[in-house]
Amino acid sequence: MSYSDRMQKSHMYSVYFAPRGQARLADLGMQIAQQFLSPFDKIIGLVGDSGSGKSMFAKGMFPGLELTNDDSGVNVRPLPLLSVGEESGFYTPHTYHLDIRFEAAFTQMHELATCILEAVRLEKRVIVEHFELVYPFLNRNADLLIGIGEQLLITRPTLFGPEPREIADQVFKTLPLRLMTHSAEDITSYCLAADGQREPYVHADVQHGFILSYQNKVNIDIQRLEAQVNDMIALDIPISYDDDTHIRIGSERWPCSGPRMHVKSTGEIHKVTFYKDLLVEPITGRHLLLGLVGEAGENKHSKKLSDLNKIM
Repeated sequence: MSYSDRMQKSHMYSVYFAPRGQARLADLGMQIAQQFLSPFDKIIGLVGDSGSGKSMFAKGMFPGLELTNDDSGVNVRPLPLLSVGEESGFYTPHTYHLDIRFEAAFTQMHELATCILEAVRLEKRVIVEHFELVYPFLNRNADLLIGIGEQLLITRPTLFGPEPREIADQVFKTLPLRLMTHSAEDITSYCLAADGQREPYVHADVQHGFILSYQNKVNIDIQRLEAQVNDMIALDIPISYDDDTHIRIGSERWPCSGPRMHVKSTGEIHKVTFYKDLLVEPITGRHLLLGLVGEAGENKHSKKLSDLNKIM
């Protein structure tokens, strides 16, 4: 019986918020590696649409991993995995990375599957983005399967599932809401700054929404803020990547820790609704500005706060 069988044989699913900032996503990747990764895992399958943060998550799980789909890695040709059977010696890689959707433009799917299986035979590890695309050619599932949408799903598949397409269907469906929420979060920060509100805050997560967490109580006209944010949504202002730490909201350059995780314009965001008062977190005493996107904001005052993170 392997290590993973002994330690995680009863594991079905674990669910985490999928952070919107790059540093938070990498930190979560490191945490997931510590909790769930076995030394005997050979295939790590990542499932999620473009912009979900799979590559940054992989960097967190495997620090120092050479990604073959980032701005510099795309120039690493041919793909190192393609020659896995030809390499030998102490200094050959132990861990390979590939993005199936990207590599399918250069190599046939069955060839990629053959190389993955050859790497496994040679006791190598392969991190596979868009794993659901190559799965039909492998005749085996990932040892650890991770889906990234609005939430991050972790599972260790068995004969009885889940299959990668099931995970893909879940996370593809929820990713748009995560992108909307991230854009709404940055627009809120932008509106607060425009009103002269400079009190420092940290970001926190809630299902279908976002939290700005303040150490002390701040004076915010929440009704006015809600109107300003929804006015910006109505104007359908373009949102675009500027650099690794900034986005463009129209022509305005704005700091952002996850600049690729946004909708293309404010008009794609469903209505943002704020709780009418700052909430006080009883354990830490912090004051929370809570914003909800779309249907999650309807009848918000008649629902218990604990319902927001209810496990469905």
